[in-house]
Amino acid sequence: MNVINLEKTDSMVNNYMAELRDAHVQQRRLLFRENLRRIARCMAYDLSKTLHYAPREVRTPLGIRAVRQLSDRVVVGTVLRAGLAFHEGFLDVFDSADAGFVAAYREEGSADHISIHLDYLAAPHLEGSTFLLVDPMLATGGSLVAAHQAFLRAGHPANLHICCAIAAPEGIARLQEAFPGDDVTLWVAAVDDHLNENAYIVPGLGDAGDLSFGEKLSFKP
Repeated sequence: MNVINLEKTDSMVNNYMAELRDAHVQQRRLLFRENLRRIARCMAYDLSKTLHYAPREVRTPLGIRAVRQLSDRVVVGTVLRAGLAFHEGFLDVFDSADAGFVAAYREEGSADHISIHLDYLAAPHLEGSTFLLVDPMLATGGSLVAAHQAFLRAGHPANLHICCAIAAPEGIARLQEAFPGDDVTLWVAAVDDHLNENAYIVPGLGDAGDLSFGEKLSFKP
């Protein structure tokens, strides 16, 4: 798996990440969601440079112009609910993309005993597509691996890009184990130090879902 870490190059992505982390700034819920969306837009733009394009002609009011346009069929798949604002940023760039959603959540516990649950999947046909699996947080990697397996029920994409705002080394290692080949790329805006005993990213930024949409109640089936 190829890993592209955007924080290694100075850009506005680092500014947006700094505001996401800041305990005072992040209390502005609208700004928190918008910063996730901004990071996604920047990441999507860089990712777009790696895709396939084909020559076409467009008719202007004064003539015909040769252009190059995206030829990949892009699908953006998102893990609910923290991924919603991040998802919107990718759709801002890939405005004709199809979209898929999976609900994956983990039971709280120690880092050594994390249980991942899936209870919802809505996806278009993925066979032969360029699939962007987006989730702002990559902690243990368990949710993303489980989400990917769920999405494969809709077909096998030709290319897979995994896109995250923040990642822990343990999560990256989990994905490298799950995707050992060079045909998968992980895009990340920042890589932090480690996971704590509760599998939270340190220093991290907190719970992206709660900061985006408010605290949630836990309901047992």
